[in-house]
Amino acid sequence: MVKPKLKIGIVGCGGIANGKQMPSLSKVEAVEMVAFCDIIEERAQTAALDYGAQDAKVFTDFYDLLNEDLDVVHVCTPNKSHAEISIAALESGKHVMCEKPMAKTAAEAREMVEAAKRSGKKLSIGYNNRFRNDSQYLKKVSEDGEFGEIYFAKAHAIRRRAVPTWGVFLNEEEQGGGPLIDIGTHALDLTLWLMNNYDVRSVIGNVYHKLSDNKDAANAFGPWDPKEFNVEDSAFGFITLKNGATIILESSWALNSLDVGEAKSTLCGTEGGADMNDGLRINGEKYGKLHTTKPELDAGGVDFYSGEDESDSDREARLWIESLQNNKEPVVLPEQALVVSEILEAIYQSARTGQPVYFE
Repeated sequence: MVKPKLKIGIVGCGGIANGKQMPSLSKVEAVEMVAFCDIIEERAQTAALDYGAQDAKVFTDFYDLLNEDLDVVHVCTPNKSHAEISIAALESGKHVMCEKPMAKTAAEAREMVEAAKRSGKKLSIGYNNRFRNDSQYLKKVSEDGEFGEIYFAKAHAIRRRAVPTWGVFLNEEEQGGGPLIDIGTHALDLTLWLMNNYDVRSVIGNVYHKLSDNKDAANAFGPWDPKEFNVEDSAFGFITLKNGATIILESSWALNSLDVGEAKSTLCGTEGGADMNDGLRINGEKYGKLHTTKPELDAGGVDFYSGEDESDSDREARLWIESLQNNKEPVVLPEQALVVSEILEAIYQSARTGQPVYFE
């Protein structure tokens, strides 16, 4: 028997919806997008025309969208509204995919986890870098124990000059922060997931506003307005886990460095290690000699991957829908995303106070 298609509502029809969520969902045969909401009605109308079912509806108030007969809601709005929309959607009986970061604050993220438990509906967060070929392969190697005990790692999210100058990225009130909460969150999520270690002991952080006042600055997206740039331009964290393992998190939108790279991890274990600095490189020692290998990741041999040309976002969408169809846990668990938010908030807090933040 053919299962009926899952009905999806999209809340927020801006950049992340058009650049990632809706194109990937359109490739999943088991779903149809039937409702679109945006505070700018024209954007919702355009999204409905481009990706919607024939009778798709358009809204400017997400509460009106939640009154529709929907199975799933995808939240693609600025960070400030993630929690409010996600909680309301869960409580109205919908499964929720919320874009990263989980929420503006850790308290809001915690409320989202509690809402998912109360409602019995699934909640996942859009950490699509877990679904890349190299990430999937490295996860399998890590799970097989080839690295031994992973006791040191780095989470990399460094841009030399790529400050997003559109939307509300530079607005602390809307976003909660700058590169740390925007791209640092991807690197941290990826690293914790690869280590499979979410038990945090303490966090120390530093946050900088060193280049944000520069006028007419060189920037991939055009010069930023210093008057509007009220989030950090770089941030760094030192995270100690309860088993003694260490993670160094580095993030920037603007930094005088040639050592750049986003959503990358370095892992160091007792039996071997890996990094993503020149493709995926796995290192170790065998027969008294050091060795470095670079797996071929173009086709086959990767968990969840059968060889076809599937992007990380397409794989994320497909596996998310399959988890709903088969009543399985999604790849990104809300409890894991909550720890990411707690660490990010601790880095900001440590930077403000000059003191470590200890987790109970």
